[in-house]
Amino acid sequence: MVTFGIDPHKRTHTVAAVDGLGRQLGQMTVTKTTSEANLALLRWAERFGPDRQWAVEDCRRWSRRLEGDLLRAGERVRRVPPKLTAHARDVDRSYGKSDPIDAVAVARAALRHPDLPVAHLDGPTRRLRLLVDHREDLVNERTRGINRLREHLHELDAEWDPPKQALRRLCQLDAIITRLAAIEAAGVDSIEGVVARIAGEIAAQVRQLTVAETALEREISTLVAPLAENLLQVVGVGALTAAKILGEVADITRFRDANAFARHTGTAPVPASSGGTQRHRLARTGNRQLNAALHRIALTQTRCHPPARAYRQKRHANGNSPTEATRALKRQLSDVIYRALHADTHQPATPLPQAA
Repeated sequence: MVTFGIDPHKRTHTVAAVDGLGRQLGQMTVTKTTSEANLALLRWAERFGPDRQWAVEDCRRWSRRLEGDLLRAGERVRRVPPKLTAHARDVDRSYGKSDPIDAVAVARAALRHPDLPVAHLDGPTRRLRLLVDHREDLVNERTRGINRLREHLHELDAEWDPPKQALRRLCQLDAIITRLAAIEAAGVDSIEGVVARIAGEIAAQVRQLTVAETALEREISTLVAPLAENLLQVVGVGALTAAKILGEVADITRFRDANAFARHTGTAPVPASSGGTQRHRLARTGNRQLNAALHRIALTQTRCHPPARAYRQKRHANGNSPTEATRALKRQLSDVIYRALHADTHQPATPLPQAA
């Protein structure tokens, strides 16, 4: 089998062909990233025979169109994490870094790791992820606007300090905009008038962002309901959290079992044993967005879910600190989420191996 390693960029794609032993057979670079250029890469690869696979460095911002064109053409495509290509360059006898060197490193990394994730065409989860990410951007932009607005309100009146949630309510924002307009009209040529004008514009932007964010939240809730029926039944999982999980996981069947999923979420402890001592340390790798979602679920269940509270009390009795008990709960929740996602795909989850 010939493996074609691809180093994708915004304006160029470089592909290197290697055989089963990692020996380079050829190399090609296209100076465009259009579908026509991607098909030219495929026509060039056909000269090496039908038994082939593609290994693309996982940089989906620049490789999404390329992956889609190859998949629609019936090709097998695997995604190679960038950290594996860096290691491949380190162990190679050649030195330096270039697009052809990176393409060969991608192909050799795919040969060393035959269990790399397989690329798929985008589905409903891609739409959810785009909407969730866009909503988070709007929320962050609104938060920055609220912070600036509070500074200007304090400058106008030191006692003008709306409650924390007031600046997210349309009625409160409308009242603030009306009051600022009156201050601006009363002091057109004064500093206070200029401050009121700027604050009014910021308040109008915050209002507009709030309307857009609310509409996005409703749209996300409508889209996620039929995709995550079992996931939404987990205590502490709301529509936005479920959408975040679906968008980050994409396809739960790409994980071989619940342990692999826990490693991806960063909830599986890392072995740190030496000299016969069995120890584990906190994992700081994995998908931090999923880890944060599990943390929110754990905190919610600690407040209102009796089984979770009982589990934490059991961990406390065994000598765990509150932080360690929360980490253990997140590890259990990772398995719960894994089973729920499999149930939503109507496929049975891979059972965990039983201890001997």
